[in-house]
Amino acid sequence: MNQPATIDKSLIQGYLDNLGGTVVAQMLALYQKQSGVYIGEIEAAINEQSQSNWQERCHKMKGAAASVGLLSVHQFLVAIEKSTETWPQKSEHLARLKIDNTAAIADFKQWLESS
Repeated sequence: MNQPATIDKSLIQGYLDNLGGTVVAQMLALYQKQSGVYIGEIEAAINEQSQSNWQERCHKMKGAAASVGLLSVHQFLVAIEKSTETWPQKSEHLARLKIDNTAAIADFKQWLESS
């Protein structure tokens, strides 16, 4: 069975073709740094039990993930952004988000190195 795609290879290839590998690597590095900030903000929303902050912060990270082609992260954030589940369930979502984000970044780096 095929695993679902974690990255949008055609989008990233377009970036490579138009911007070059150095710029694409810089884009990924910036995303990696910023996603750490977003994850911290999502965690703060859970601690505050603020639904509006949860949605806003998930929305920001969703857009960032889409812009660099991290499909799995984007799709997961689409699914949880407007979640009204309990805060413990949202904490579980955050734990999965961290794992998915790390895996997608690693897939992007591996693909970039092999291109």
